[in-house]
Amino acid sequence: MNLYEKSYSQEEPVVCFDERPVQLLEDGRSGLPAKPGAVAKQDYEYIRCGTCNVFCGVEPKAGRHFTKVTKNRKGPAFAKVIEQVSRRYPDTETIHLVLDNLNTHREKSLTDYYGQKRGHEIWDRFTIHYTPKHGSWLNQAEIEIGLFSKQCIGKDRIGNRRELRKRAVAWNRSVNRKKIKIDWTFTTKKAQETFKYER
Repeated sequence: MNLYEKSYSQEEPVVCFDERPVQLLEDGRSGLPAKPGAVAKQDYEYIRCGTCNVFCGVEPKAGRHFTKVTKNRKGPAFAKVIEQVSRRYPDTETIHLVLDNLNTHREKSLTDYYGQKRGHEIWDRFTIHYTPKHGSWLNQAEIEIGLFSKQCIGKDRIGNRRELRKRAVAWNRSVNRKKIKIDWTFTTKKAQETFKYER
């Protein structure tokens, strides 16, 4: 909690990071013809085209967003995306990275993919903050995933990764242009009152 209460710092940015599975679907039948003045309708029948994963990262106080569509959320995909995040901050002292406790969210994913030396160098650029067990809602990336799901995917059926990637890039560009920030109001004091604990 204290991490979110710190003032914004370019030297030590706070990046919240998580992922979301996406089911790829196509319409089973072509859409019902739209009539002027009537709401477009979608047939209930659909075709499953597999699944994929979307990594979502956000620097809440700066309004910087990172969205990457991948085949899955396994260690190599995580390693590649974390390396890309590290490149976005070439001049920082450290990058505070908020993660949940998924087994791939570890240095081992990077050392397995990039080798011991390079993997450690990348991981060492971050100061890792894991959310408590059963407390992944404390990761502001959950809010980012909600925004992405509602604004980018909505109720549309997307049948392949290429189309989802195209949409994700456009959405990412739009929210970064607008510098949409997250106004987190859940403080340490509120947490102590809610959960009745003392430091």
